[in-house]
Amino acid sequence: MAAEWAGFETVGQCEWADYPTKVLEKHWPDVPRWRDVHDLTAADFTSRTGLRTVDCISGGFPCQPHSVAGKRQASADERDLWPEYRRIVSEIKPRWVVAENVPGLLSSEDGRFFRGILRDFAEMGFNVGWATISAASVGAVHRRERMAIIAHACGDRLQGRVLASNAEAAERYTPNLSPPILQRATQNDMAESAVCGSDVRIPSRMDRLKALGNAVVPQQFYPIFKAIAELEGI
Repeated sequence: MAAEWAGFETVGQCEWADYPTKVLEKHWPDVPRWRDVHDLTAADFTSRTGLRTVDCISGGFPCQPHSVAGKRQASADERDLWPEYRRIVSEIKPRWVVAENVPGLLSSEDGRFFRGILRDFAEMGFNVGWATISAASVGAVHRRERMAIIAHACGDRLQGRVLASNAEAAERYTPNLSPPILQRATQNDMAESAVCGSDVRIPSRMDRLKALGNAVVPQQFYPIFKAIAELEGI
């Protein structure tokens, strides 16, 4: 949604879970869609869309391996799909990547996991930066902090050279985070959710709650896509 507000056109989507897929099907009925990220290849993308590449690949890879609310098994977690995300970027070769995850990604495996992401982008020929943005900062009633990784392909990728500056930055990176504040929600909090309302008879309520928990507020990422659109002359 944030990308389309900025002037982008959605040309493909990938979603594993059933309920979010139904939401996507409702709002983007004519967009090609993949359910399993392992099936999304450059060849199949071109076959179904007629496009060889895109201006931007955006989206989140699973946060459960990195969330402070979980076991934080990172690369040892079977739900870790960063390698597939990296593969798709390397195959489709977009000009931009906007990746999303939780702030816990920064400290996952004592920062080693994130250093690996920075190295991966460097080796693929991207300049990369990152920021943490809260939903509260754009007017929402909850914090819902999300991390954005913004990568831009540079000319060196055409020669297949590794960006030394990015690789060195990856090696130097160490997380410097304030301890998160965790609060336990009561049953009443869940029933009187400011986001979902209090009517327990809402169809697919639990699916909605889970989807909202995984979602970002579009306004959090809109400034990023707006800046990219302006740079690209969209």
